[in-house]
Amino acid sequence: MPPLKEQIQIANYLNQKTQQIDNLIAIENQKIQLLKEYRQSLISEAVTGKIDVRKEP
Repeated sequence: MPPLKEQIQIANYLNQKTQQIDNLIAIENQKIQLLKEYRQSLISEAVTGKIDVRKEP
């Protein structure tokens, strides 16, 4: 076992890194939610005729 001081340093480092990872996951989840909302908005606009999605010949 490493000395207590080193164990504390390792634990602090791991806590910092896991917090960074958690923050990145939260940001990506927010992006996913925004994209889902945007997708739903596009579908709604296409269905109601607010945007023209027909292909031109």
